[in-house]
Amino acid sequence: MPSSQSTAKIYLHHLSTFLWLTIGAFLAAVSIRIFLVPNQLIDGGVVGIALILARLYGDNYLSLAMVLLNIPFLYLAFVYIRRSFVIYMLIALLLFAGFLMALQNAPAFIADPLEIIVFGGAILGIGVGLIIRHGGCLDGTEILAILINRRTGFTVGQVVLFINVFIFGAYGWIFHDWHIALRSLMTYIVAFKMIDLVIVGLDELKSALIISSKPKEMGNAIMNELGLGLTIMHGKGGFSGDTREILFVIIERLDLSELKEIVLRVDPTAFMAIEDLHEVVYGKQGVMPFKKRRSKFVK
Repeated sequence: MPSSQSTAKIYLHHLSTFLWLTIGAFLAAVSIRIFLVPNQLIDGGVVGIALILARLYGDNYLSLAMVLLNIPFLYLAFVYIRRSFVIYMLIALLLFAGFLMALQNAPAFIADPLEIIVFGGAILGIGVGLIIRHGGCLDGTEILAILINRRTGFTVGQVVLFINVFIFGAYGWIFHDWHIALRSLMTYIVAFKMIDLVIVGLDELKSALIISSKPKEMGNAIMNELGLGLTIMHGKGGFSGDTREILFVIIERLDLSELKEIVLRVDPTAFMAIEDLHEVVYGKQGVMPFKKRRSKFVK
């Protein structure tokens, strides 16, 4: 049986998740009610469709449309993804719908269109980003995109973008105003970038594979000068058949230029491949194992 300490940690984790989902749902509702709706802007996905229906048939139907339109996607997530995701999504969705009703008479933010796009999109992106970061979701089209991605070669981002192009296009066509459609698209882009910042953070991570004829000297230079841990992998050239040691390093974006300088200084003929990392999961040490304190290495 789990100890009382582990049980307390589980409850604390659920409480923390619920708190962040609440904050995210509130911020998203603030953006919709105060920035988007009064200025006739919409978001992408299911939220955008619900906003179109609310403008056509009455604002009182917004929360109801939001919940009803997401029910088929909740079922898909239950069948094909995982139950915990469905629970968090349902909680976030109900909180979001509740805040939309509570803020129905909130004062509108009326200003220059650029200010509305930037601030409205940023607040929306922060709210949705917090929900996604803590295991929930507000937009069922992302679930559909995940399932399409599993069966085709299209990425989740490509599928979501394809769907949203039709939603924004339909909005401009229905109300015969392409300005609001384009402004909505710009707001969506701002929100999308802010979601990335919330999920990934400002300290963007990169991974680097380094192939060098001087792997030992290269590894020592990276560890001593940058204070980074690294992994040595054994590889073999496909054409030459020569065995080589390959260095694998995870590094923050701000230190990347210094890593390049070290690699080319130690071995001007070295090969280096760099990729973006969206997330790194590590164990119970409490610090990232690949990043050590520089003071331990630099005199």
